[in-house]
Amino acid sequence: MEYRKLGKTDIEVSSICLGTMTWGEQNTEAEAHEQLDYSLDQGVNFIDTAEMYAVPTKKETQGKTEEHIGTWFKAKGNRDKVILATKVAGRSGISYMRENNEITKLGKKDIHYAVEQSLKRLQTDYIDLYQVHWPDRPFGAFSGKLEYKHFENPDAIDIEETLSALGDLVKAGKVRHIGLSNETPWGTMRYLHLAETKSLPRVVSIQNAYNLVNRAFEVGLSEIAHQEAVGLLSYSPLAQGILSGKYLNGQMPKGSRLELFGDGPLMNRYKTEKTTRAVEMYVDIAKKFDIDPSQMAIRFCDIQPFMTSTIIGATKMDQLKTCIDSINLDLTKEILAEIKKVHSEIPHPAP
Repeated sequence: MEYRKLGKTDIEVSSICLGTMTWGEQNTEAEAHEQLDYSLDQGVNFIDTAEMYAVPTKKETQGKTEEHIGTWFKAKGNRDKVILATKVAGRSGISYMRENNEITKLGKKDIHYAVEQSLKRLQTDYIDLYQVHWPDRPFGAFSGKLEYKHFENPDAIDIEETLSALGDLVKAGKVRHIGLSNETPWGTMRYLHLAETKSLPRVVSIQNAYNLVNRAFEVGLSEIAHQEAVGLLSYSPLAQGILSGKYLNGQMPKGSRLELFGDGPLMNRYKTEKTTRAVEMYVDIAKKFDIDPSQMAIRFCDIQPFMTSTIIGATKMDQLKTCIDSINLDLTKEILAEIKKVHSEIPHPAP
């Protein structure tokens, strides 16, 4: 396993991060613990979760994922072996996560309440990386489009208030470092500017979607990630499983997320003719070089110069082993040249 610095901190995280969003929905507590045990044995020291998990989010399962991690910490007594990341939800219409049925947003009161609930569920007194799951202001990260569209919302919480609230948590020792997720270049630079000018905590990472069919991160954020040491934690490296090839030719594997939950805003971006064609071409590359298409897709993310860690997720142990074993795959110049050809022909089919 390779380890990399988390931003400008002295923390080293594994280049593979264990994602957890299926725990409490598709995976039981026992299965979650099995995944955690195996991943830790393989050198994975980085776990990513969120207060809103399991996914798809609903009142009955919200917080279950953090609870499963908490019972594992209690049973194993190994909190010090793990770099733990979780997230606070941005503005939404969801009301079951906050006091008095208030909607989620990123004001001081909301953030302070959210972190206390996460700490309780996780059975720990500190979080290594506390991330803003998505901005409070309207944004287009889930739109599936590259073009810019301006949104107005006079009620949006100012980033300075959000960052100040996160700073309170760092001062209190409840959070060691802070990060962003689903953020834009402007938003990222605004956080960095406020940290520098207002003596507030500096963000150390950004967790955005990044994969072979969605390389929008490279357009503006990659330079920021590299130059400012705000490395990418890439989620959905398999594009919701699409890049494994398991949905090609009309296939619908039993128990897959698409079969269980159908379309959703994150899946719709991948359901285009161009995306299907690109996936076919990437799977053909894997076949040509006799490698696993899932491992090829994950390893492609892992070797990018702006990458800190690639977040993998699995519902079955064989899937988990395949994903973690991707670190051993050598993407030769010939393989990378073939990937470049596909990207040149069909760039960003699923942003």
